[in-house]
Amino acid sequence: MNTIKLIKSSLVTVGLLATILPSAAFAVSTDPFAAGAKQLDSVAGAAGVQKSDLPTTIGKLINVGLTFLGIIFLVLILYAGFLWMTAGGEPEAVDKAKALLSQAVIGLIIIVTAYSLSSFVITKLGEATAA
Repeated sequence: MNTIKLIKSSLVTVGLLATILPSAAFAVSTDPFAAGAKQLDSVAGAAGVQKSDLPTTIGKLINVGLTFLGIIFLVLILYAGFLWMTAGGEPEAVDKAKALLSQAVIGLIIIVTAYSLSSFVITKLGEATAA
């Protein structure tokens, strides 16, 4: 009777191991750095840092640069307008204000054109490499 219990318990144990071990084996990651990457992601998430890829990071840097250039353009336009309004009819001061205004607008045109071209090229490169 003890041998029948032993055989039954052995069969149950083998059956349980046969059902549990494959799922445990498939749960193991083949990447040796997976645990470290998960820990790093959790620490970055707790710090409020979002994981992003290189194009997203470059896009954010370009947006910061364009914002800075937009602020400079706004300041130049305001300064040129101030010079023009306080010129008091002096032709030299008015000419200086007009020159500054036209230079600021030309700079803005150059910046917008450069952004448009680079955006087009980056988009087309992304489409070409995504395939």
